[in-house]
Amino acid sequence: MPDVLGWRGCFGVVTPSTNTVVQPEYDTMRPRGITNHVARMHIANDPLNSDADFDTLISRIDAALEAALERVLTAQPDRIVLGISAESIWGGGLAAARAIQDRVDRMTGGLPFTQAADALPAALKALGITGPVGLVTPYFPVAHSHLVNYIAEIGCEVVAARHLQRPSPVGIGLTPLATLRDAINEVNRPEVRAIIQFGANLPMMQLAAQAEAWLGKPVLAINAVTYWHALRSHGITDRIAGCGRLLEEH
Repeated sequence: MPDVLGWRGCFGVVTPSTNTVVQPEYDTMRPRGITNHVARMHIANDPLNSDADFDTLISRIDAALEAALERVLTAQPDRIVLGISAESIWGGGLAAARAIQDRVDRMTGGLPFTQAADALPAALKALGITGPVGLVTPYFPVAHSHLVNYIAEIGCEVVAARHLQRPSPVGIGLTPLATLRDAINEVNRPEVRAIIQFGANLPMMQLAAQAEAWLGKPVLAINAVTYWHALRSHGITDRIAGCGRLLEEH
């Protein structure tokens, strides 16, 4: 018997406890008949002052994955969506993503699973994007090599990057839109074919959609990319307005 509200699919979303953006942005993109059910990966809102602090944060998030999965599985979701992007590629790009997939599969028995590392190459393919890209993140410089290597694996080259070094996990979600606008413009070199934003707690989705209009090129907010891939992989083809070209046209 299908769920009364989620008759097309119930998505179990796993995201850090400090994340205040994934849930509202996913709900903005949610079509009728799909429901989102959020479980939190418990972490502290400790200050971020250095590369070492940020690396520790990723390790703590990673360690909290299974407990959050265990909680959300009690809702009997049809699909798991990983609402964090850095963990998906940290320490090995696509190989790291496969390790995450294996851990999730062991917990879920093989439920359909969506993560940023798989969603982004699908989005780039749909948009016909290869070659030079710009990158915006809330991260510290320690993240740069992880992201550059992963993006190279999927057929693009980071030629400009802005890492905002936000002061705490919650502070990522408090990033002013003017700061994000300036970061987009900073990495928008003439040769850049698209701008990619990592960091699922950056409130970027609607700004990215607006930026596509003034830049004339794709601006891929990672939450829009991940949720688009979850919908399309689940057989949901609804076009979603106001959330960027990817959801409106593909």
